[in-house]
Amino acid sequence: MLTFALDIGETILRDDRYWNSWADWLDIPRHTLSALVGAVVAQGRDNADALRLLRPGIDLNAEYDAREATGRGEHIDEDDLYPDVRPALTALRAAGHQVLIVGNQTRRVAELLRALDLPADGIATSGEWSVAKPSRHFFTRLVHFAGTTPDQIVYVGDHPANDIAPAQAAGLQTAHIRRGPWGHLWANQPEAAAADWRINSLSELVTLVR
Repeated sequence: MLTFALDIGETILRDDRYWNSWADWLDIPRHTLSALVGAVVAQGRDNADALRLLRPGIDLNAEYDAREATGRGEHIDEDDLYPDVRPALTALRAAGHQVLIVGNQTRRVAELLRALDLPADGIATSGEWSVAKPSRHFFTRLVHFAGTTPDQIVYVGDHPANDIAPAQAAGLQTAHIRRGPWGHLWANQPEAAAADWRINSLSELVTLVR
């Protein structure tokens, strides 16, 4: 049986709340921030550059801490999950596969995801590991976390450059999901096309591995 390791943002979680909360915190129209996020994504830049364009010189770590201190920090609930997440993860586990949720997120996101009691065998984030994708060390940690060999792991993600290419370089199998801005915009990039599987829904994973 295989280990399925799923990315977090725009693979299992919608990013709507994340960006809307930043817009509200900085008193910026939500559409303005959303449009700028799309612009920097299209340029291949860090999505946080959208915040830096709107607030030059912003200290994102300080703002993050201030949001948490005032009770306006990160929040995740059932509505933030894509509808196929619970059924797909449940089906994968029922078929005997190990399911992990591992992505570039903060320690707080890991806590919030665990509180949702998702049908997963383990959850970890780059904030907990102190290493982030696309670093090869991230995938080395993932292999250790999974307790298996790289070729027995399928990494599922939406970002060709952060998810698919480095996972393949580390010897993992990959599935690119056409979801969210990265998944759609770069769906035809060579990195995405090189994935072992290309899917539009997590529910396709069970059928594919059969």
